[in-house]
Amino acid sequence: MSPRCTNSTPGWRDHDGTDAMKAPIRGLVEADDRLVTADPALAALNLRAGGVVGGPLAVPQLNGLVRLVRRLGIVVSRGVYTADGDRDLDLWVRASPDGDAVALSIVGWTETVSRTPFRSGEGGRERDFHRGAEDWRWETDRHLRLTRLEPAHGDAVGQPMTRLFALQAGPSGSLPLIDAMGERAVFERQDALLDGDPGRPVRLRGRPLIDEGGDFAGFSGTARMLDPAQVGVSIPNDPAFGERLGVALRAPIDRIISNAESMRIGDAPLEANYAGYADDIASAGRHLLSLVDDLVDLQAIERGDFRPRDEAIDLGDIARRAAGLLTVRAARTEVRIDAPGEEGLLPARGEFGRGLQILVNLIGNAVRYAPRGSTVWIRGERDGDMVRLVVADQGIGIAPDDQERVFGKFERVDPHEPGGTGLGLYISRRLARAMGGDILLDSDVGKGARFMLVLPAG
Repeated sequence: MSPRCTNSTPGWRDHDGTDAMKAPIRGLVEADDRLVTADPALAALNLRAGGVVGGPLAVPQLNGLVRLVRRLGIVVSRGVYTADGDRDLDLWVRASPDGDAVALSIVGWTETVSRTPFRSGEGGRERDFHRGAEDWRWETDRHLRLTRLEPAHGDAVGQPMTRLFALQAGPSGSLPLIDAMGERAVFERQDALLDGDPGRPVRLRGRPLIDEGGDFAGFSGTARMLDPAQVGVSIPNDPAFGERLGVALRAPIDRIISNAESMRIGDAPLEANYAGYADDIASAGRHLLSLVDDLVDLQAIERGDFRPRDEAIDLGDIARRAAGLLTVRAARTEVRIDAPGEEGLLPARGEFGRGLQILVNLIGNAVRYAPRGSTVWIRGERDGDMVRLVVADQGIGIAPDDQERVFGKFERVDPHEPGGTGLGLYISRRLARAMGGDILLDSDVGKGARFMLVLPAG
């Protein structure tokens, strides 16, 4: 179909810098990527890009947007940058599903003269909010699902942005991005952890997207990797500081988790997308809370005067208690925990609370890496004047070169896997050694891992 002949070009900025506020430029792209109807400005742009009337949409950036809308099945509003001869075009495009077709509505069209030819390999020109020394550019829909991510990162597009960026609360205990969402405002400093990895901090900034009806349509923004050394927590050598830090941070984090859980399971039913987002907020809060707990423990155990209590304990009883605490988590992946029976006494010397902390960590790690339907075994034995409690799984195992590394600060078996703070094994070994024992590791790749808590016999 021939394009309609109108001279309307909304938001067109002439070369003298004036804006002419006119009607949107519209087009319709059918399922076979043919631009079947288009207002003159869009038809002419398509022609200059090598297309023909009624033929394929030849502007790559617009074609990519159309295919994204088809894949996600949602309305997407975003900025599109493309070259047009010796000019650059900055378009604001709303693309929406229309049966098997996609309807395009361009509500902003800004032209600038290109003074520097683009050559492959040099990257794009830096020009506005989205440019500069940033590692990603991203956009979301109104449900905060990623609709754009450059450069790509796995299959993040189409997923909630919190799957990629675990949001961290600000000093006031709130999430700047969520505050900006409610106020339809720009946010400049939303800290997050990439893939939930505390060793890879990220700072997000963004601005709200507003659709033609004046409603919130998502965010458009950037993400920049931070140097962990620059954002690390500096903890004074004050024995009470860790406890004060924990008290100060736990209250706002607990409030975030509680509010998110209330949203998810409250009396008023939520849209599935919002319920999932509330669950993501609660998960991020729990992760942050575990990091706070670990930092408090880290501050305590690295003091020169740290001494656990020396008392008579039963490692068999502690193992059963730790296994009981992890039963629900294990059931989610159909993992069975085979703990020592009631008759399995294993007298040792150490501190009950610290022993429980160590075993919750060891058994929790085993459950995390155990294959679905497998078993985690926990067995105790005496070896001379020491006792040994073994936690064995049937997981992926740990390569010899990594077996010492996993006991380091902020280290994990798989650093790209979400979850965990990377401090658990470091803290556990420090605690075991402070009680006169150790944690040992025996593992073969593909054959699982055996972590052994060793303490003096009681």
